[in-house]
Amino acid sequence: MKRYLIALAVGLCSALPSHAQFQKPEDAVKYRKAAFTVMATHFGRIGAMAQGRVPFDAAAALANAEIVAELAKLPYGGFVEGTGGSEKGSPKANVWSERAKFDEAAKSLQAEASKLVQAAKSNNLDQLKVAFGNTARTCKACHDNFRNE
Repeated sequence: MKRYLIALAVGLCSALPSHAQFQKPEDAVKYRKAAFTVMATHFGRIGAMAQGRVPFDAAAALANAEIVAELAKLPYGGFVEGTGGSEKGSPKANVWSERAKFDEAAKSLQAEASKLVQAAKSNNLDQLKVAFGNTARTCKACHDNFRNE
């Protein structure tokens, strides 16, 4: 049921144009930050297993990977023109001037998150480690190119 509700929310959000989703620019910022925060929490749980800080739990890895994969679809609608800034963690102006490149980075994250789910389904910690590392590199590449540090 939970997966159905997440899928429904994703579908509804992606069906609307970005400008129609948010009453105010700050709502878009809150939305994308919330999606990234929740995604990072679940990704971090997988990372703890991949790095040996907690015991490997195949069921937990899969549950978290599936959440990451769903959430990887959400934040990009919150990148509405005029919602950048110069403070640490905010999007750089090139998110909008290089939108095609930014959108491609989002698709790369979504593809790697799907591979993370497949690796988690394998019940193989070594495969999970590889997929986790690839997904993390995809996140970092986007941060390096499009996020103020």
